[in-house]
Amino acid sequence: SRETAFTYAISAAGVVNAVSRACREGELSSCGCSRAARPKDLPRDWLWGGCGDNLNYGYRFSKEFVDAREREKSYAKGSYESARLMMNLHNNEAGRRTVSDLAHVSCKCHGVSGSCSLKTCWLHLADFRKVGETLKEKYDSAASMKLNSRGKLVQRDSKFNPPTSHDLVYIESSPDYCLSNQSTGSLGTVGRLCNKTSEGMDGCELMCCGRGYDQYKAQIVERCHCKFHWCCYVKCKRCTKTVDQFICK
Repeated sequence: SRETAFTYAISAAGVVNAVSRACREGELSSCGCSRAARPKDLPRDWLWGGCGDNLNYGYRFSKEFVDAREREKSYAKGSYESARLMMNLHNNEAGRRTVSDLAHVSCKCHGVSGSCSLKTCWLHLADFRKVGETLKEKYDSAASMKLNSRGKLVQRDSKFNPPTSHDLVYIESSPDYCLSNQSTGSLGTVGRLCNKTSEGMDGCELMCCGRGYDQYKAQIVERCHCKFHWCCYVKCKRCTKTVDQFICK
């Protein structure tokens, strides 16, 4: 499913990220700072050095470590299991490439009074939250795949461009999360709190799957009238207030 694709991709990406940075910080004896080649578009008077994230080592480690579980399996060609194996390997690679695609050059200025007459630059991985956000976008646009007669994964709908090694793929549709389904572990959304004013996933329109919602008055207890006392603590009262709550039908 799309969720499986995302899980495999972000797990592989996480290994790349963690190992690459551990190399830079000297936490691993088997690697050190990045030895990536100087970018061709870097100005000639800027120095390429510093201690960058070792993306190459992290990438290789993730490929060997994360993919090992899939590569040690052997399934009959054309079987469902072989299709799932190919899907998992593809999404592992998509996760790693996302980290690589988002890596960028960081620079530090040197000079008298911050004049920046000289710059030292190095390879820097993007914040992992950015990686997660990018993979979430790829989750939304993931390609539905099927096995062809030659045992290869192909796109289910040929009207779309085939996915690249940077895209996520899946072979099973996601379950209907609107409804309770014990076999898939979905609890459904009946009885869930929703936000009437939100247009996001927590909004009543999406959360309640078009079934509508009920409105209730509820009393909640919260901290209030807080004061700072020297030294050094904050003392609050507990206040009760009535609020509107919205529950999915």
